[in-house]
Amino acid sequence: MNKDIELIKSFTKDDYKSGRVNLHIHSSYSDGKADVESIIIQAKQKGYKAFAITDHNTVNAHLTNPDSGIITGVEFDVWYKYIFMHLLAYGIDVKYDGLAKFYAKDKRGTEMDIVRFFAKRNPVELIKEIHSAGGIAVLAHPACCWALNMEEFVKDLIEIGLDGLEVYYPYPRWRKYIKFSNPDSLEYLADKYNLIKTGGTDFHGEIL
Repeated sequence: MNKDIELIKSFTKDDYKSGRVNLHIHSSYSDGKADVESIIIQAKQKGYKAFAITDHNTVNAHLTNPDSGIITGVEFDVWYKYIFMHLLAYGIDVKYDGLAKFYAKDKRGTEMDIVRFFAKRNPVELIKEIHSAGGIAVLAHPACCWALNMEEFVKDLIEIGLDGLEVYYPYPRWRKYIKFSNPDSLEYLADKYNLIKTGGTDFHGEIL
């Protein structure tokens, strides 16, 4: 049994809303400003119950800190049909070879929007390999996906193996203004389709 996934399944809405759990953090291994060591120290100081580092298209934060206690994660840039989306993978074996072809080839692929936007990853194959790596696939900040019908989009993703939705998410910065669906409806969709509910702040700064 994957302990990270079992832990994620045990988290409650209050864990996310209170800030005790944050499953969406970026480090300097992608486009975040804080290094991993700083994030770990700050998380302990703030009394985090658990947290995940989910850098864009790389797991180097986990490979270089294998015994840190951080929940393993990565955020992939993916196109599915006509929609650009971010797919979070949690609880994966970061040494699993089947995911290697989906990781960025260089630093630009982890931090430059224009490079990431044109990345070609087959979402069906990607989700299959996430599962083979022992992990789960979660749609990040769904309200920002360019889906005309969020429920139909989620149903399509479930058909190719989606496990969860990032429900508890603050939609900061530009995402405050550019949303294609109602964030309040996401919890309903997750419950309706029995999806795992996750949450996080999409942290990119220096101070948690």
